[in-house]
Formats: sequence, structure tokens, C-alpha cells
Amino acid sequence: MRPSFVETKNYRAFRGALDHLEGRGAEECRLIVVDGAPGLGKTTILQRWAALGSCFYLRAKDDWTTYWLMQELLEVGRMSAPHGHAARFNSCLQLLAERQRTAEMVGNQFIVVLDEADYISAKPKLMNLVRDLADVSGVCFVLVGMGRIRDNLVRFPQTASRVSQYVRFEPEDVAGVTAFLAAKCEVKVAPCLAAFVASASGGYNREIVEAIKNIERFGLRHPPSGDDGLTMRDMAGQLLLNDRKTGNPITVPGGK
Repeated sequence: MRPSFVETKNYRAFRGALDHLEGRGAEECRLIVVDGAPGLGKTTILQRWAALGSCFYLRAKDDWTTYWLMQELLEVGRMSAPHGHAARFNSCLQLLAERQRTAEMVGNQFIVVLDEADYISAKPKLMNLVRDLADVSGVCFVLVGMGRIRDNLVRFPQTASRVSQYVRFEPEDVAGVTAFLAAKCEVKVAPCLAAFVASASGGYNREIVEAIKNIERFGLRHPPSGDDGLTMRDMAGQLLLNDRKTGNPITVPGGK
């Protein structure tokens, strides 16, 4: 499988939210919420964005405390974590300010991504800390979860009011799956098979990747003869992927 990064519609929606942040009206609106079901590429996209932009990526933990969150933030920035809550908070602000200045010098956006943020979105102390860090530093924090963040933030209107954009990741359509296959699959895929991958996968990135592995496994041994690429007829009866709800194998129709 090619290591190519695919600019899916979900990626473009996230980029749009960042662009909107640049033109925000209220200076305190420095939070973005990204949510959606598992398997839609949220972690892949946000990790890559953070890595390419020299931004910070942290994965929230169920038993995080404010002290622990600040420690991990400082560790990501390779800064020592002092003892004492106030000293640690001030060190975080210093780190964020330095990274933001560095990014601005080269025309980049500096953001902090908090993945698995469902774990912290119902905890007042943690959400207040995130809001304070964003407010005081002026750095955007992106909260990534699986659909509970928006509902949880209703309990914290001061934090919810800081959310500039809500981005919901959705399954890919046929066009998106076709583009995904073209970019990543080492075997050319015909439109009929691409359409079946879209249907069988439900448009979920995780299942699309599984389908690509099986297509490559078959197609590299049995290269397609036509210019359109590997067809459903070529792969009839072959395993494509496993159904995410039942775990049952999904094979390409037409086999004996």
C-alpha cells in the first residue's frame, strides 16, 4: 500500500475549520471540536497534521488530572515540568507562546490536538484548564472525539462558547473511496470494484484500508488484464473485508 496521504472530504472540512479560525470574530473562540464514529480517519488526519505542522498531539487518558495533562503537554514540547500547579501552568503558557511565535514567523498555524477528548469533556477541572490555556496563550486547541463532546460541553457554557467550529467526520462517498483507492492501492481498481468497496465498507477508512490490502494481495498475483484495472469479475469470490457490525467476511459477488 502506498504511504500517500489522501485529502478526503473530512480532511478538507477540518482545514476549512482552521481557515475559519483565522477570520474569527471573537478572540476567545480558540477551540475546535472534531467528532465522528470510529474508523473515519480522525486520528490519522490529526496526527499527520500535527506532525507536518510541528504542532502538538496528545492522547487524553480516562484518569487524566490537570497536573498530568500539563506534564504531558510539557513533555511533548521537551520542556521540564516543574513542581506546583501554578509553576506548571506558567511553564505551559511559556511553551505555547514560544511555539506560536515560531510558527507565525514562517507563516504557519500552531495548534494543540487533544485526541480521545471524550475522556475529559465531562470533567470540569480539565475543561476549565483547556479553556484557560487556550484563552491566555491564544493557541487553538482541537478536541477530537467520537460524538460525546458536543453534548458534554452543554454543561460548561463558558467553554462551549469558546468553540469556533464543530467538524463532524462522515463516511466517504463513492467518489471519495475511488480517490482513496487511486492514491493508496498499488493495483489499479476498476470503477465497478471501487463502487463495491464503497458499499461494502460503508465509506469507513478503516474498512477501505482492509479492502486495499486484500485487493493488493490478489491483484499483485493476478494483474488486471484490462485498462480499467481490477474488476469485480476478476475478484469474484475473493475476500474483500470483514463486516464491522457482524465480523462476517464480505466477498466479491460472482464466485462459485
